[in-house]
Amino acid sequence: MEQQPAAPELLAVLTTTDSADKAHELAHGAVEAGLAACAQVSAPMTSVYRWRNAVERAEEWQVVFKTTPACYEALEAHLTAAHDYDTPEIIAFPTVRAGAAYAAWVRAETTTP
Repeated sequence: MEQQPAAPELLAVLTTTDSADKAHELAHGAVEAGLAACAQVSAPMTSVYRWRNAVERAEEWQVVFKTTPACYEALEAHLTAAHDYDTPEIIAFPTVRAGAAYAAWVRAETTTP
């Protein structure tokens, strides 16, 4: 019987938005709600994407949230409700490895809904 891979201990969840203020609001709201232990807002970047049959280019800020798999659904719902994009990018990446103390901190600082 094939062995299933273990569930990731942590997730890095990212989204983007079109202003630094909105990025900081998304970050603060998720951390304050206990859905992420921390959120990092990156400097502006250029995104190129197809939207409504046209290739678009826009300046965006990326926010990366550190959370647990148990908190993902609630974090996704929170970001979807708080975001002003019609179709916000919300992508979760499993953490392959993490320092034990850091992983314990993330688990301690997040609240499973």
